[in-house]
Formats: sequence, structure tokens, C-alpha cells
Amino acid sequence: MGIPVFILAGLLVHFVFLASIFDIYFSSPLVHGMTPQQTPLPPPAKRLVLFVADGLRADSLFELNSNNTPQAPYLRAILENNGSWGISHTRVPTESRPGHVALIAGFYEDVSAVAKGWKENPVEFDSVFNESKYTWSWGSPDILPMFAKGATGDHVYTFCYTAESEDFGAQDATKLDTWVFDHVKSFFNSSRSNQTLFSALNEEKVVLFLHLLGIDTNGHAHRPYSKEYKENIRKVDEGVKEIVSMLESFYGNDGKTAYILTSDHGMTDWGSHGAGHPSETLTPLIAWGAGVNYPQKVTSQLFEDNFLKEWKLENLKRMDVNQGTLPLEYLNNSNHFKAESMFTNALQVLEQFKVTKHMVKKKNMSLKKIIAVPLSDSEQINFLKKARVYIQQQKYNEAVSLCKTLINLALEGLSYYHTYDRLFLGLSIALSFVGWTTYVILVIIKTHTNLIKATRNNNKHLLCCCPSICLSFFLLIQTSPWTYYVYCLLPVPIWYAVVRELRVIQDPAANLWSFPIGQSLGFLLICILGIELLVFSFFYRSTLTVGLLVFAGWPVITQLWIQAKRTTLIWTLLCVLLAVFPLMPVVGREPNIPLVVAAGLTTLLISCFSLASFSRSKNKYQSKEDLKVYFYQMFSIALSTYVVSSTHNSLKNKQGLPVFNQIISWTTLASSSALPLLSPTLLFQRLFSILLSLMATYLLLSTGYEALFPLVLSGLMLVWIQMEQEALQHYGLSLKPKVTAPDSYISLNYQKHLLFPLGVFFIVTAFFGTGNIASVNSFDPASVYCFLTVFSPFIMGGLLLLKVVIPFLLVSCAFEAVQVTTQLSSKSLFLIVLVISDIMALHFFFLVKDYGSWLDIGTSISHYVLVMSLTIFMMLMNGLAQLLTTKRLELSRRTKHHST
Repeated sequence: MGIPVFILAGLLVHFVFLASIFDIYFSSPLVHGMTPQQTPLPPPAKRLVLFVADGLRADSLFELNSNNTPQAPYLRAILENNGSWGISHTRVPTESRPGHVALIAGFYEDVSAVAKGWKENPVEFDSVFNESKYTWSWGSPDILPMFAKGATGDHVYTFCYTAESEDFGAQDATKLDTWVFDHVKSFFNSSRSNQTLFSALNEEKVVLFLHLLGIDTNGHAHRPYSKEYKENIRKVDEGVKEIVSMLESFYGNDGKTAYILTSDHGMTDWGSHGAGHPSETLTPLIAWGAGVNYPQKVTSQLFEDNFLKEWKLENLKRMDVNQGTLPLEYLNNSNHFKAESMFTNALQVLEQFKVTKHMVKKKNMSLKKIIAVPLSDSEQINFLKKARVYIQQQKYNEAVSLCKTLINLALEGLSYYHTYDRLFLGLSIALSFVGWTTYVILVIIKTHTNLIKATRNNNKHLLCCCPSICLSFFLLIQTSPWTYYVYCLLPVPIWYAVVRELRVIQDPAANLWSFPIGQSLGFLLICILGIELLVFSFFYRSTLTVGLLVFAGWPVITQLWIQAKRTTLIWTLLCVLLAVFPLMPVVGREPNIPLVVAAGLTTLLISCFSLASFSRSKNKYQSKEDLKVYFYQMFSIALSTYVVSSTHNSLKNKQGLPVFNQIISWTTLASSSALPLLSPTLLFQRLFSILLSLMATYLLLSTGYEALFPLVLSGLMLVWIQMEQEALQHYGLSLKPKVTAPDSYISLNYQKHLLFPLGVFFIVTAFFGTGNIASVNSFDPASVYCFLTVFSPFIMGGLLLLKVVIPFLLVSCAFEAVQVTTQLSSKSLFLIVLVISDIMALHFFFLVKDYGSWLDIGTSISHYVLVMSLTIFMMLMNGLAQLLTTKRLELSRRTKHHST
């Protein structure tokens, strides 16, 4: 298999691995075909007013100020005197779209749907809005349209401000919420002169939805503990008070309006969300009005957290809410109504259970038996009959208790049938993982060593065809979705390729005892320990510090310090400097623009010394054009430094993003990929050019100490290359692309045992050096403010991804240079790194969770996605690194070469 074909196959395989967890662990629970169920008794409210304060944390609303006054006086008075309150537990990913779907449609959306867009509705689902007689909504164009688009008929109306209004650099983001409140007031005032609208507003089953985005915008721009964020909460509190007063007046205080205030997600202290930290998943819930209980006084409450004491709400009953079950404690109605409501809720959940069970049975009708779950058809009938009898006998408490039991059993059954295929699919992916890793190892042995003899290759296509036909027939009779075919058939061609290459290990296996057993076992143990430590570093960044300090002593162990004391001293110093970064706080928590400016000035200073060094070297510039490229790159560094400082000062003064700065930022980004190709292909000069181009972009994406990270990392990479050259001179080796069995434990003793671990370790360090990016919430939105401040999730996400990739690309280029320096096969090094990454990925595949705390679930997802993305990036970056380090754009044809 040629390298282009191999890389293409590897990319396809790893994209399948990456997508598989969303089908195996996080597929949508949505089913169709249920019979609608409604409570037979009339509801206490004719209309619902839903306030969703986007990005509002529970503690930010409920905690008192330093002078013991409430942050939101009106809402505090409501929960103390008029309504019920609690904490609403959101679910990963803590983003606006899935948060609103959970609130309004009542189910947790498929995690992968977040990538399908905020405005679109990729799956058909019912919602409270769809079941209403009329729904009027005001707010963000990113949220409102998706519920209107999914509604049947023409009864859901939306009023949105422009997308450009969602500007993180705006003078005052509270204007987004003021816009909503003002337009609601204007809407109701206009209805007095519009009889049709007036009549519609007085109908039953009316929903008024106010989406308030200002708090989220101010949180991203200024952090949740900022004056702006707290002031926005006060503005929302005042706005809610005015709207409630207006509505009560409009409807003549008829007591038929129910109010709910909550949030779709919270926010971290550094102004981001998306993962499962409690600050993101704990949101406030306050309900009052028609049908809602008044405050309930209590003497003690049992909760694991200390929020009640911190918020001084110990004596008011806190009622936390999870999706799926009716929160009866919030209802202020007769016991008969509560029992009927719970009975209807049980019927609704049971309908989902029955439809899901029918779908699984229909799909698996070829199987003799499906393992029984604790809710057979007869048990369902008995539960419902008994509950109905209790209601008729006015034993309402017993009916409610029985319905809760039925709901729990139905949810348990739903979970069982929803995950029915998980084991089968998981084993298929695991088989593919093991097969792919085995195949790559065999390729390494076959193409990059002389441990095998040439043998004839026997094609046994039946080994591939027979299992494929059987599996396809099995999936066909089960009417499985097309993705099941991909997951289940993938192991067949992979293991077929493995079987074809099994001859590779015949000779090494026969000569196994001729190898130094102790050294082989020791090397294997070191590899296993190294991989486990790399996995450990995903959870604890400080592991990288320990590893860097260990590698700092590498020259002492190899005796290189005797021959190259100066290089050894620089290596040790840079290792120690780089070891400091994993001990620093996660990037974004405390912005420090002066450090970014210092990084830019340091880069310029180093550039001047480097240019002077290059001019004195024996490989002098061929033309003035070479100097022009470096001077332009240095000018870009200076310009980026200015733009970062200028932009953040402008935003700090609430003057928005200057257009000039925005143009410079995008121009720098566009030119950064092309400029290195105009520089000489001499090894250190090309790497220096790559550093300058990437550094210019990285400065624009930096907010603090992380701006220094690529500078130190690149310095260490350049010294690594120099150390490899010193090592070659020390050992007197001229390494060949292929090595024979007798040589492999002697001439490569130094190279083999350190080159591969160093490469993988530096790759992981590039990812985690400045923050645990395995958690989505460690990204700082302020990183992209030099490019744009208007909310655009995919552009912002792309820029944040670029920030992650830049250090990784620097390591990839250095790795390519080391391969050139040592004359080892770049293919073999790349493949060995790929094997190590895939073994790590298999670890995280089995660590993925869809249960437990939201933090555990979110962390497990992001760990697996990250390590799979790392593997895919390695394949792409390997080719990009070769392009950046070897190719040159020029009008006249000149010989390309690597030299020092």
C-alpha cells in the first residue's frame, strides 16, 4: 500500500472511529409515533411567560452582594414571597442550542447535533411551542428560528434583532435585553388597536418566550464576576419586573398567568461554556404565578453542596429539577390534579418506552429472544389499572407514588432498549482499533527493517468476502442504519490486511530468542509506562512537567554533555522553562496583555540575533529577496504586537474592534502560510521563517502567558535538532533508512529509545502545555477578538482550533527536521507515533461515559475526541510539515536542499 493510499485509508478509518462514539454512546433518544396524552382536568394557567437568561449562573443570581443585598431584588422577593425556586441541572454540551431544546422540547438532543447549526433544526421534534395555540418569541436570531421552523402550522411567531448586534466588543451588551423588553411592551401596546391580535393574546394555551442574551454576551466579554455581568443581571431583574407588571395590567390581574425564569447554561469564571463544570451546569429556576406553589418554609435541607448557606436560603425549600419527570413540588393545585398530571406524565414516558421497544423488537425479529426488562406488557396494564383505581378511590398519594415507580421502570427500560446495540457496536470498533494498530506495526516491520525475508504473497480474498457477506445479510434483515454497516464491516478489511501481512512476523518470531531478552522487555516496559503516563497527562497537566524535567537530564545520561556543554546547558534550561507552563493556570482565566506584548518584543529581539547569525554563517543569502521575506515577517510580528495591545485597549474602553486592526489580523493570518515557502530551504533558516509566520498569528490569538509558549517550545525544538547532530558526531554514525537485526540494538540504541518518546511527548506537550484543552470550556473567547467580536460560532471555533494547531505544527516541522538530520525514515517515525496515539485512543474509547456527573461525561467525550483529532491532525500535519520545510515558491528554479 503506497503512502498516499495509506494516509487516505488512515484518515477514513480514524474519522469512523471519531464519529462512532456519537452512535454508540450519544445517539438521539428521539422516537416518533407516540399517542398524545393530556391531563383530563383543566390547567390552572391560560398562558405561560418563559424568561431564559442565556448564560446566567445559579450562584450569580442567588448570591448576595458584599453588603448583603440581593443581586436581583425583584426576583429575590418573588422566591421569598410568591413562588418556588431551585436549581435546574443542564447537560453536556452546555451550549445554547441543546440547552433550549431541553427546556422547550423536553429531551436531551443528540450531542452531534450541535455541529449542525444553531438556526437549523436537523431532527423533527415536538415542543411546548408547537403544542401551544399561539407562541410569540423575542430575542436572538440564533435560537428563535429553530423552534419556529420545527413547528406545524403558522402559530409560532419570532421577533429577532440582527446577528450583528451580538457583538462581544459592543459598548453595552445589555442593549440586547433592553431590545427584547422594549419590543414586548410595544407589541402589547399595539395589540390594543389590533382586535385580531388582541383576541389571539386572550386565547388559552398562549406562550410568551423572552430570550435574553445580554448576560451571556457580557459574560464572554468581561467574565461573570465583572461589573458589566452583574449590572446586566440587575437590568434583567428590572425588565422582568416591568414585563410582569405590564402583563398583569393587560390581563386584568386574572391570576391565569404562570411565569418561569431560568437559563440554558451557566458559565465558567473565565467566560466560556460547553463542558460539564458545575458553574456551567447549575442554572437558576424560579417559578411563580398561576398553578405554582408559594414558598415553603423548612427547618433543614439535605444537599451535598453549601449553596443554601452561602445564599442565605436555608429556610426556603429548594426544589432541584432534572428533565423527564414532572416536578410535582412546584404545583399549587388539588391532590386530584397532581395525581392526574403524574398519571399523564407516566403515560407519556410509557408511550416512548413502548415505541422504542417495538422498534428494537422489529429490528431484531430474527433473534430468538430479547433479554427481558422489568416492565412487561402485563405489568404495564396492571400499573395503569391500579393507578386509575387509586385516583377513583381518592388515594392520590398512593397514585402519585405508583406513577413515579412506573416512570422509573419505563425510563430504565428506555435506557436498556436505547443502548441495546452498544456492546455489539463497541466490540466492532474495538476490533477495528486493534486490527489497525496491528497492521501499522506489521507495516513498520515489513518496510523499515530487514527482519524479514522476501516471501510470496498469497491472496485469499475469500477471507474478506465471506465475513462481509454474512455481516451484511445479518444487518440487512435487522434493517440497520447505514452507519451500522460501516462500524461492523470495518474490521473485515482491516483484519484481512493483517492476515495478509502475518508472514512479516514469521522470521522475527523464529529468531525471538536471539534478541537480548532483558533489553527487549525493558524497552517494552518503558513504552507501556510512557503511554500510560501520556494518558495520565490528559487528566493532570503536571505530569508533563515531570516528563520535561526527566528529559532535561537526557544529555547527562547519554554523555553528550562532555562533547557539547553549551548545547546541553541550553537544552536543560529550555526544558526547565517549558516545564513551568503546565503548572500555570489554564489559559484565559486571567488575561495579561503585557505578557503578549513582551512575547512579541522578545521574538523581534531573537529575530535580530538570528539574522546576524545567519549572515555570518557559511550558507549566506543568495539574494536580497531572502532578506526581504525575513524583514516582512519581523514587521508582521511588530504589527501583531501592536494590534493585540490596541484591540484590547479599545475593547476595554468599549469602543469596539477597530476596522484597521481587523484587516491587519486577517491579512496576517492569510499570509502566514505562504511566507515560509518564500524563504530559503536551509534547515534552520526555514524553521526560523516558519516560527516567525506562525508566531505572528499566534500573538493575535493570545491573551496572556501562552504567547511565550511557542517561543520556548520552538527554541527547544531547534536545540533538539542540534542535539541530534551532536549525538551523530559523538557516536560516529551515519544512520541508514533501514537497519538490520544485528544493528538494531547497537547503532540505534540511542536513537530508538529516545527519538520516538520525545516526538510523542512533545506533541502532547504542544496540546496541553498552556491548558487542558481536553475540556471544551478552557477556551477563551477573547482569543479571537482581534479577528471578530460578533458572535459566529464556526468562525470562532475555527480560529480557536488554529490556536491549538500552531504549537502542534511547530513540533511536526521539528520532527520532520530531526528525520532529515538523523536520516531515519520519516515514514517509520510517523507510523510509530501513530501506533502510540491509537493505543491512547483505545484507552479513552473504553473510558467514554454517558452516566455520572455532567463533568465526568463531558470530560470523557472531550478526551476521546481530542486524542482522535490528534491522530487525524498528525496525518495532516505530517504532510503540511513536509511542505513547509522542503518546498519553495520562486520564479526561477533553484535546487532545494536541507543543510545546517
